Amino acid sequence: MASTADFKNGLCLEMNNDIFSIVEFQHVKPGKGAAFVRTKLKGLRTGKTLEKTFNAGEKVVTARVEKRPHQFLYKDDMGYNFMDTETFEQMSLEERLIERPNLLKDGQLVDILVHAENETPLSVELPPFVELMITYTEPGIKGDTATNALKPAIVETGATVMVPLFVDQDIMIKVDTRDGSYSERVK
Repeated sequence: MASTADFKNGLCLEMNNDIFSIVEFQHVKPGKGAAFVRTKLKGLRTGKTLEKTFNAGEKVVTARVEKRPHQFLYKDDMGYNFMDTETFEQMSLEERLIERPNLLKDGQLVDILVHAENETPLSVELPPFVELMITYTEPGIKGDTATNALKPAIVETGATVMVPLFVDQDIMIKVDTRDGSYSERVK
Protein backbone atom coordinates (compact mmCIF):
# COMPACT_ATOMS: atom_id res chain seq x y z
CA MET A 1 0.00 0.00 0.00
CA ALA A 2 1.10 3.53 -0.75
CA SER A 3 -0.51 6.92 -0.41
CA THR A 4 -0.74 9.69 -3.00
CA ALA A 5 2.28 11.36 -1.33
CA ASP A 6 4.40 8.42 -2.58
CA PHE A 7 3.45 8.95 -6.26
CA LYS A 8 6.30 9.26 -8.74
CA ASN A 9 6.61 8.66 -12.48
CA GLY A 10 6.92 4.95 -13.24
CA LEU A 11 5.18 3.75 -10.05
CA CYS A 12 2.91 0.78 -10.83
CA LEU A 13 -0.58 0.53 -9.29
CA GLU A 14 -3.16 -2.27 -9.25
CA MET A 15 -6.68 -1.02 -10.09
CA ASN A 16 -9.71 -2.50 -11.87
CA ASN A 17 -8.01 -5.89 -12.44
CA ASP A 18 -5.19 -4.23 -14.39
CA ILE A 19 -1.76 -2.80 -13.67
CA PHE A 20 -1.21 0.89 -14.42
CA SER A 21 2.02 2.86 -14.57
CA ILE A 22 2.01 6.56 -13.63
CA VAL A 23 3.04 8.58 -16.68
CA GLU A 24 2.63 11.97 -15.02
CA PHE A 25 1.02 13.38 -11.89
CA GLN A 26 0.25 16.78 -10.40
CA HIS A 27 -0.56 17.61 -6.80
CA VAL A 28 -3.23 20.33 -6.76
CA LYS A 29 -4.17 22.47 -3.75
CA PRO A 30 -7.16 24.61 -4.70
CA GLY A 31 -7.90 27.74 -2.68
CA LYS A 32 -11.16 26.23 -1.54
CA GLY A 33 -11.71 22.57 -0.81
CA ALA A 34 -9.45 19.57 -0.23
CA ALA A 35 -6.20 18.89 -2.09
CA PHE A 36 -6.11 16.19 -4.77
CA VAL A 37 -3.68 14.49 -7.14
CA ARG A 38 -4.40 14.48 -10.88
CA THR A 39 -2.67 11.57 -12.67
CA LYS A 40 -2.21 10.18 -16.17
CA LEU A 41 -1.99 6.40 -16.08
CA LYS A 42 -0.98 3.88 -18.74
CA GLY A 43 -2.41 0.36 -18.59
CA LEU A 44 0.46 -2.10 -18.94
CA ARG A 45 -1.73 -4.95 -20.19
CA THR A 46 -3.87 -2.94 -22.61
CA GLY A 47 -1.58 0.00 -23.42
CA LYS A 48 -4.45 2.48 -23.02
CA THR A 49 -3.95 5.73 -21.13
CA LEU A 50 -6.49 7.25 -18.78
CA GLU A 51 -6.70 10.21 -16.45
CA LYS A 52 -7.72 9.66 -12.84
CA THR A 53 -8.00 11.98 -9.87
CA PHE A 54 -7.15 10.77 -6.36
CA ASN A 55 -7.95 12.57 -3.10
CA ALA A 56 -4.81 13.65 -1.22
CA GLY A 57 -3.71 10.96 1.23
CA GLU A 58 -5.79 8.24 -0.48
CA LYS A 59 -4.30 4.74 -0.17
CA VAL A 60 -3.61 2.74 -3.36
CA VAL A 61 -2.36 -0.80 -3.96
CA THR A 62 1.08 -0.91 -5.58
CA ALA A 63 2.17 -3.73 -7.89
CA ARG A 64 5.57 -5.39 -7.66
CA VAL A 65 7.03 -5.03 -11.13
CA GLU A 66 10.59 -5.92 -12.14
CA LYS A 67 12.61 -4.78 -15.15
CA ARG A 68 14.58 -7.64 -16.62
CA PRO A 69 17.19 -7.29 -19.39
CA HIS A 70 16.44 -9.29 -22.53
CA GLN A 71 17.85 -9.53 -26.03
CA PHE A 72 15.60 -9.51 -29.10
CA LEU A 73 16.31 -12.60 -31.21
CA TYR A 74 13.82 -12.79 -34.09
CA LYS A 75 10.19 -12.47 -35.14
CA ASP A 76 8.15 -15.42 -36.38
CA ASP A 77 4.47 -16.35 -36.69
CA MET A 78 4.31 -16.99 -32.90
CA GLY A 79 5.39 -13.42 -32.08
CA TYR A 80 8.56 -11.64 -31.04
CA ASN A 81 11.19 -13.87 -29.43
CA PHE A 82 13.42 -12.62 -26.62
CA MET A 83 16.19 -14.20 -24.54
CA ASP A 84 16.83 -13.36 -20.88
CA THR A 85 20.46 -12.19 -20.73
CA GLU A 86 20.94 -13.65 -17.22
CA THR A 87 19.22 -17.07 -17.40
CA PHE A 88 19.29 -17.52 -21.22
CA GLU A 89 15.61 -18.58 -21.17
CA GLN A 90 13.64 -17.69 -24.29
CA MET A 91 10.12 -16.29 -24.43
CA SER A 92 7.76 -15.29 -27.20
CA LEU A 93 5.66 -12.14 -26.78
CA GLU A 94 2.73 -10.66 -28.69
CA GLU A 95 3.19 -7.49 -30.75
CA ARG A 96 0.73 -5.52 -28.56
CA LEU A 97 3.19 -5.66 -25.62
CA ILE A 98 5.85 -3.74 -27.59
CA GLU A 99 5.45 0.02 -27.97
CA ARG A 100 7.30 0.42 -31.31
CA PRO A 101 7.99 -3.07 -32.70
CA ASN A 102 9.05 -1.69 -36.09
CA LEU A 103 12.22 -0.24 -34.48
CA LEU A 104 13.42 -3.60 -33.06
CA LYS A 105 16.47 -5.11 -34.75
CA ASP A 106 18.05 -8.51 -34.16
CA GLY A 107 20.35 -8.63 -31.13
CA GLN A 108 18.99 -5.42 -29.59
CA LEU A 109 18.89 -5.18 -25.78
CA VAL A 110 15.53 -4.25 -24.23
CA ASP A 111 13.93 -4.24 -20.76
CA ILE A 112 10.84 -6.38 -20.20
CA LEU A 113 8.53 -5.38 -17.33
CA VAL A 114 7.44 -8.52 -15.49
CA HIS A 115 4.76 -8.77 -12.78
CA ALA A 116 6.82 -10.21 -9.92
CA GLU A 117 4.02 -12.20 -8.23
CA ASN A 118 2.82 -14.28 -11.20
CA GLU A 119 5.79 -13.87 -13.61
CA THR A 120 3.69 -12.53 -16.50
CA PRO A 121 5.35 -10.14 -18.95
CA LEU A 122 3.55 -6.76 -19.07
CA SER A 123 5.42 -4.66 -21.63
CA VAL A 124 8.68 -4.25 -23.53
CA GLU A 125 10.70 -1.05 -23.11
CA LEU A 126 13.09 -0.15 -25.91
CA PRO A 127 16.15 1.98 -25.14
CA PRO A 128 15.52 5.74 -25.62
CA PHE A 129 17.51 5.78 -28.89
CA VAL A 130 18.37 3.08 -31.45
CA GLU A 131 20.95 3.25 -34.24
CA LEU A 132 19.61 2.07 -37.59
CA MET A 133 20.97 1.96 -41.16
CA ILE A 134 18.98 3.68 -43.91
CA THR A 135 18.30 1.15 -46.67
CA TYR A 136 16.38 3.44 -49.03
CA THR A 137 15.66 7.13 -49.40
CA GLU A 138 15.23 9.54 -52.30
CA PRO A 139 18.36 11.62 -53.00
CA GLY A 140 18.24 15.14 -51.56
CA ILE A 141 18.15 18.12 -53.92
CA LYS A 142 21.09 20.51 -53.55
CA GLY A 143 20.23 24.05 -52.50
CA ASP A 144 16.87 23.02 -51.03
CA THR A 145 17.95 23.59 -47.42
CA ALA A 146 16.32 26.95 -46.73
CA THR A 147 13.61 25.22 -44.71
CA ASN A 148 13.96 22.23 -42.47
CA ALA A 149 12.16 20.00 -44.95
CA LEU A 150 11.93 16.27 -44.30
CA LYS A 151 11.77 13.24 -46.58
CA PRO A 152 10.79 9.62 -45.85
CA ALA A 153 13.56 7.05 -45.36
CA ILE A 154 13.21 3.29 -44.90
CA VAL A 155 15.55 1.85 -42.24
CA GLU A 156 16.90 -1.70 -41.90
CA THR A 157 13.94 -2.86 -39.77
CA GLY A 158 11.42 -1.77 -42.44
CA ALA A 159 10.17 1.27 -40.50
CA THR A 160 9.73 4.62 -42.25
CA VAL A 161 11.41 7.58 -40.53
CA MET A 162 11.22 11.21 -41.66
CA VAL A 163 14.79 12.53 -42.10
CA PRO A 164 16.30 15.86 -43.24
CA LEU A 165 17.14 16.28 -46.95
CA PHE A 166 20.92 15.98 -46.44
CA VAL A 167 20.69 12.38 -45.12
CA ASP A 168 21.45 9.79 -47.81
CA GLN A 169 21.14 6.05 -48.23
CA ASP A 170 23.54 3.67 -46.34
CA ILE A 171 24.02 6.11 -43.44
CA MET A 172 23.54 5.17 -39.79
CA ILE A 173 21.05 7.41 -37.96
CA LYS A 174 19.88 7.63 -34.36
CA VAL A 175 16.10 7.27 -33.95
CA ASP A 176 14.13 8.34 -30.87
CA THR A 177 12.03 5.30 -29.84
CA ARG A 178 9.51 7.37 -27.85
CA ASP A 179 8.05 8.99 -30.98
CA GLY A 180 9.89 7.29 -33.88
CA SER A 181 11.58 10.51 -35.04
CA TYR A 182 15.06 11.18 -36.46
CA SER A 183 17.54 12.43 -33.86
CA GLU A 184 20.97 12.67 -35.54
CA ARG A 185 23.50 10.98 -37.81
CA VAL A 186 25.83 8.47 -36.14
CA LYS A 187 29.49 9.31 -36.65
